[in-house]
Amino acid sequence: MPNEQEQSLRSAITPQEHAVKNRGSKMKKTFVIAIAAGLVSLSACNSSPREQAADKIESNTEAVADNLEDAADRVDNEAVEDRLENKADAVRATGQNQAEDMRTNDPDTNLSNGM
Repeated sequence: MPNEQEQSLRSAITPQEHAVKNRGSKMKKTFVIAIAAGLVSLSACNSSPREQAADKIESNTEAVADNLEDAADRVDNEAVEDRLENKADAVRATGQNQAEDMRTNDPDTNLSNGM
């Protein structure tokens, strides 16, 4: 009966076996990343500069709101946590309103969007 060390040596795979087992894994990852990058660039090409600006407003305010919510999760004081979560909701709503304003109002005739 072989001992544990002999069994582990027998079950170890050689570098050649490892290469065969993982063949194509790097290529698959590269392919998926390339497809994702292509889709992102295509989606940006089909939108107007105003739509792109509105998307940036939304993504930036969403990131700020997420950071505030993460900070709220890390505090021990319930009142502070509630204030941070309320601030996150307000930031998110403001960002959505500004983005919608950017999409719907003409910057030449309406100064509410800041352009």
